[in-house]
Amino acid sequence: MGQGNFNGALQKPVESGFNANSTSTEVINGIDLTGKVAIVTGGNTGIGLETVRTLASAGATVIVPARDLDKAKQKLQGIPNVELEEMDLMNPDSIDAFAEKFLTSDRPLHLLINNAGIMWVPFRTDIRGIESQLAVNYLAQFQLSERLWKAIKKSGGARIVNVSSQGHHFAQFDFDDPNFHKREYETLSGYGQSKTGIILFSMLLAEKAKPFNVNVYSVHPGSVNGTELAREAPLELFQKMGFCDAEGKLLPEVVASLKNVPQGAATTVWCATSPVLNDISGVYCENVNVANLATEESKFQSGVMPYALDKSNAELLWTLSERMTNIQFEVR
Repeated sequence: MGQGNFNGALQKPVESGFNANSTSTEVINGIDLTGKVAIVTGGNTGIGLETVRTLASAGATVIVPARDLDKAKQKLQGIPNVELEEMDLMNPDSIDAFAEKFLTSDRPLHLLINNAGIMWVPFRTDIRGIESQLAVNYLAQFQLSERLWKAIKKSGGARIVNVSSQGHHFAQFDFDDPNFHKREYETLSGYGQSKTGIILFSMLLAEKAKPFNVNVYSVHPGSVNGTELAREAPLELFQKMGFCDAEGKLLPEVVASLKNVPQGAATTVWCATSPVLNDISGVYCENVNVANLATEESKFQSGVMPYALDKSNAELLWTLSERMTNIQFEVR
């Protein structure tokens, strides 16, 4: 494998054969995942559920960790090759317990899809005092990837797909005050920071994982209709942003701009399975392709911000993540 993606060296679209309207079913066509083992966080709702359904349809065994097992069981009913386990991403001990149980099965892990995330939430912290979006969206990915590294490495050719967002345009990572101790909490800044963290982490992990034939990607699924991501968002916020009318209904032009769930899962599935990406790792992808670098003209519309691909930022974040989680992530 060639050069890494530091400073966006690899951020150039490829001939993927797909586009923003492609669905996960189209992307998986012709790909056989028989004998492969996948873990999909957030796999019982929204694009995570569609990702599970798509991978399972191609023959993969898919493990879905969930906080609410009863709800997850109902959502996953009828999908073959699925195993359900308990895990709460706000609880680091729960993450450890899930990972340890998987490791005792002595199976290799071919696909780790870190899909779960939260958005539009009020200020709250986990038991460590870490802001919830930072904890769930990013640090849980860091912890789970480290705890499962032995099984990932064992597969001999794994892929890790970390779901980020165009929302990383909202904020750089604030290394001085990641938990909003000194600044007023703004939920979109917290979200943006966590999604920037995912891109930085994915890029550096990809570089460290090269000797083990492990590819890593960060993904923007698109703005997707029909997920539970906005379940805690106040109506006034959407009205202020011009998304809703006075009665709380999405405006027709907003609805027309949104992807459906199968389209939202397509980029994740492509990054997890496409042979086009065999020799490309550490990139940020959107619309079923490697994204361009964002410019001032494309900001808040498309592309990846240069600050999310900065090597020194990635190294600083890795060290900070180890300190915040009390985990030494040694890729060896």
